[in-house]
Amino acid sequence: MKHRTFFWFFLPTGLAMILFIAAPLVSIITQSLFAPHEAVFVTVENCGPFGCKEETTIDQSATAALREAEPMGRFVGLSVYLDRGHLAVAEVAEAWRTSESIGEFFGTIYNLPFYRALAFTLTYTFVCTPLLIILGFFIAISVNSLHRHLKGLVIFFSLLPMIVTPLVGSLILFWMIDSRGVLGNLLSYLADDPDLSLKASSPLMWTSIIIYGIWNSAPFAFVVFYAGLQTQPKDTLEAAQIDGATRWQQIRFVTIPHLMPLVTFVALIQLMDNFRVFEPIVGFSAQAHATSLSWIIFNDLGGETQQLSAAATTSVLTVIGVAILLSPVLVRTWRDFKGRS
Repeated sequence: MKHRTFFWFFLPTGLAMILFIAAPLVSIITQSLFAPHEAVFVTVENCGPFGCKEETTIDQSATAALREAEPMGRFVGLSVYLDRGHLAVAEVAEAWRTSESIGEFFGTIYNLPFYRALAFTLTYTFVCTPLLIILGFFIAISVNSLHRHLKGLVIFFSLLPMIVTPLVGSLILFWMIDSRGVLGNLLSYLADDPDLSLKASSPLMWTSIIIYGIWNSAPFAFVVFYAGLQTQPKDTLEAAQIDGATRWQQIRFVTIPHLMPLVTFVALIQLMDNFRVFEPIVGFSAQAHATSLSWIIFNDLGGETQQLSAAATTSVLTVIGVAILLSPVLVRTWRDFKGRS
């Protein structure tokens, strides 16, 4: 393809990437370096029949003029990244200096909002991603071995979690694990504890959200793997059967190597998606037990006092976290590509 032809072919895509990816990224990075202006206070003396007294009030006109002159706020550099609401460098250093054990150190920094959210985000990502890949793979293998008259019905039910809106799905499961719900009553009966509540326990709430995440995302892996199974060479499978390979050996040495590029693709998509976990936390009303980086952004942007700088800083840290998570997979993909070249 000629350079000129390629340029005009790529131009719409490049403009869309600049408009919807590069520009917002530059915007949040810039906003994270600024903090809101502090209010301008003025002290006035009010005199009355019983004497005079001084009162300190906000000078609305001066504050408004300052914000109009510098709408982005005052430049603070990386101080927002280092404050207690984010990386909390001073607090982490103090905890490291005063803690007598590693457990005590992690217990101290877990109380910091950013690290508490990061702990849940990483746990959710590293538990959900491999389990949903495994579940989606075995669903695809099972459906592929069914009679053709049954495949359509089973595929339909397997895709139901993808059809349901994530927030609605989390709300449904949240009602089911309520003490008055089906699962809540069943667990109370099995544990012989009428006071058992999944909503009152952080470990049980984490487990519920992770189970929901696997249930909601496994159909995507199933669709990808099932499509990949349709392209699997039948000659290779027949050769393995003639050589006396068992069903498990056929899956291990023939099917899995054939689907490995798709496993990499699903892992990339799900790592990005799971690291941005948000809907289950809102649907489960789990803010008291589990928060994520995306929930912190939502919380900073909500309310009357929108903390744009804090939200932008958390967004940048989230982008960096996603890049770190994806780097090993991308490096491996690049090496495989170079090896085939």
